[in-house]
Amino acid sequence: MPNISASHLEHFIVSAFEGLGFPADDARLIGRLMTEADLQGSDGHGVIRLPAYARRIQAGGINRTPQIRVVQERAAMAVIDGDNGMGHVVVSQAVDLAISKARESGVAWVSTRFSNHAGPASLYARRALDEEMIGLYFAVGNANHLPPWGGAEMLLSTNPIAAAIPAGTEPPVVLDMATTVAAYGKVKAKAKRGEMMPEGWMIDRQGNPLIDPKRADEGFLLPIGGHKGYGLALMVGLLAGTLGGAAMGREVVDFNADFVSVTNTGQAILMIDLAAFGDPAQFKDAVDVLVRDLRQAERLPGVERIWLPGEQSHARRDQYRIHGIPLPDAVVSDLGALAASLSIAPPAIEELGSL
Repeated sequence: MPNISASHLEHFIVSAFEGLGFPADDARLIGRLMTEADLQGSDGHGVIRLPAYARRIQAGGINRTPQIRVVQERAAMAVIDGDNGMGHVVVSQAVDLAISKARESGVAWVSTRFSNHAGPASLYARRALDEEMIGLYFAVGNANHLPPWGGAEMLLSTNPIAAAIPAGTEPPVVLDMATTVAAYGKVKAKAKRGEMMPEGWMIDRQGNPLIDPKRADEGFLLPIGGHKGYGLALMVGLLAGTLGGAAMGREVVDFNADFVSVTNTGQAILMIDLAAFGDPAQFKDAVDVLVRDLRQAERLPGVERIWLPGEQSHARRDQYRIHGIPLPDAVVSDLGALAASLSIAPPAIEELGSL
């Protein structure tokens, strides 16, 4: 696949959002976050989403200049109304507020409503790491791809969870997971690359394995851990959606098919200040010890290395910064067509070396 440097990719995304009529500051914020998504390997939630975002924006489904405001607030919580703005902008404001409140109260929970798709969950949980905090993020997915356990009607989404735990000299521990076996963004990425899905990601409505991502609308995703994953998806949706007054269940709008209706997407961020619980340095030292114990644990035959959550994304960032971010040809073609429609320069594809 062709590569693009992170700086060139970010420049292209910013140019696209400015061309779509977004304020410069918001375009820069969205460009940075979308590039970070691709840098860490979350390719189902990075620039691959740009053409769909543009279509929704041009159809009037997203507010370019939202009046984002706090509608409920106490010392350690708030609810933010995103006025149907881009999710990256709305959630970033929620994170800023949660960090500020956590410094005062030790912990803080901020919910969003009338937000939109905001990219991978870990982008926002990771914001805690520079503040000597723990970050947790929950969201309602932007389309229902999961039925209740034993059912065939899709009333739940992938409803992701992320948690970011700071460490000392070790990389931070960062978990980013859907409550389904695979996020739907991974299905879209497989389709763009012309690859089949592994068995176990999806089944059709007769319960048979579905491995062709181009036929994804003929079936649904499977939850992690069977009925336990279904229960987890439900709880995350209640916390990230229902609690803050956002869409859940039949109210969720499939933004892959409907480019006009307001999605009323809900997210929630929880920030925990390490200093409220003791010495942050001692906590991070303890995390380092545990990380090393886990990594150095006795391995099963054939296992070369034990990985901690977030380590592979951490390594991928380093690789992609040097060698560039690989983009499937189909994505490059889509971005070229978008660039032409917006009268901006296409992304500067280059060969920076082998990964």
